[in-house]
Amino acid sequence: MTSESLIEFPCHLPVKVMGHHAPDFREQMIAAIANEHGPVEDHHINVKLSRDERFISLTITVYVTDHDQLRRIYGAMHATGLVLYAL
Repeated sequence: MTSESLIEFPCHLPVKVMGHHAPDFREQMIAAIANEHGPVEDHHINVKLSRDERFISLTITVYVTDHDQLRRIYGAMHATGLVLYAL
């Protein structure tokens, strides 16, 4: 069995993360990604709130070099305890 990836690395990849609309959600996710990726520029971040503003969704485009780095990024975001869902 082979473990072929559907993603060709290195590449720019949009990472989407959702959680409760807490005051520090955005900053926590950016810090988690920065630990594995380096600084994230504002123009690479798209923020959307749910209609009732209870939930927040961030799409952050990152440049990833391999599958392990991508796994570490998702792990760092989940480690904050704030993530409800990530794509």
